[in-house]
Amino acid sequence: MEQVLTLVCKLNPTPLQAEKLEVVLHAFAEACNYTNQIIKPDITSKLTIQGIVYEDLRAKFGLPANLAVRACARVGANRKTAKQKNKPVIAFKPTSADYDARIFAFREKDWTVSLTTLSGREHIKINAGNYQRGKLAGRKPTSAQLCKHRDGQYYIHIQLKDEVPDPQPTNKVIGVDFGRRDIAATSNGDSWNGKQLTKTRDKYSLTRASLQKKASTRTRSSRRRCRQVLARLSGRERRFQAWVNHNISKAIIQQAKSEQALVAIEDLTGIRERTNQKPRNKTERRRSNSWAFYQLRMFMEYKGLKDGVEVVAVPPSYTSQTCHQCLHIGLRSEKKFKCGNCGLFCDADLNGAKMIALLGQSVNLPGGSNGLYCNLSTDSSGLLKAHTDSEYRIQCG
Repeated sequence: MEQVLTLVCKLNPTPLQAEKLEVVLHAFAEACNYTNQIIKPDITSKLTIQGIVYEDLRAKFGLPANLAVRACARVGANRKTAKQKNKPVIAFKPTSADYDARIFAFREKDWTVSLTTLSGREHIKINAGNYQRGKLAGRKPTSAQLCKHRDGQYYIHIQLKDEVPDPQPTNKVIGVDFGRRDIAATSNGDSWNGKQLTKTRDKYSLTRASLQKKASTRTRSSRRRCRQVLARLSGRERRFQAWVNHNISKAIIQQAKSEQALVAIEDLTGIRERTNQKPRNKTERRRSNSWAFYQLRMFMEYKGLKDGVEVVAVPPSYTSQTCHQCLHIGLRSEKKFKCGNCGLFCDADLNGAKMIALLGQSVNLPGGSNGLYCNLSTDSSGLLKAHTDSEYRIQCG
């Protein structure tokens, strides 16, 4: 099985090279928009699209052969993704362009990348940190994406393809319960408190609101300074959230790897739509909608794939209300769970994580000792999803 790792490196172009990169990005976006307008919306095959517009893209926009091919492939790929979401492809912005092996090359000897532009080949220096240098050492990547980020700087997103180990068969499962109060709690008893994350998000929300108010009511110079501060703060909250999720996912996957266990997580797809229908105040709605559970799930998925740890998503229904010992519905109050059938009294998140572990275990041991059965399917990202069938009956006691 193959995994694609994307390394982001900052480019250091000269002023002339920066102009050439800007021309490439605009020509690529215009070619994609032209293609999207004249090709029927139901056509998604890149070969079909290429056969119709290839010559036009070369003549109208001056694109080199392989950039024209990449533009056709971009339109086809975006249409397939939009079709899955039942949405149309509206427009392409001049912020990125795709490169393949014929128009992109990485040179380790001087840490430069060679990119084809509309006016020839350019060798551009890159800023690579220790992590990127370690990953790129001795490698010959064959694809990349030229990007212009919100800070106005140019970056190269280099794709590396690696073979990943097959997950080892195991009967041991670590269940992970996601939440806002505790970001994650495992069936082994580990948990990560979300208090600091909530505090940080609230602080950035108040700061943004204050600056936005000043930017709309103060003098011209004050408004300019407020906008500068807002631009400087942009992304800090997102990067902090990603850092937290990286640490949590790494710890869980490393533990599962050392114990040769499978990781079972909740499938929370659509939870925002469901919770937004409930009456809540503005603060709670913001906190809920900024909950990055999907990012944590994706981090766990790709880290598990790299380390040979299987990650399975199980249905979340009743996992927080069901006793993991007797499978009867109990009472959850805040952080505590009590079962009226067997008398279990424990932490609610720990009980939920153990219940998730039981559902994950039913994937490998259907029926087992707990009578749970799960069927497996695969979602659009490739993650295994377990579906409980009619044999899974939660008993009400």
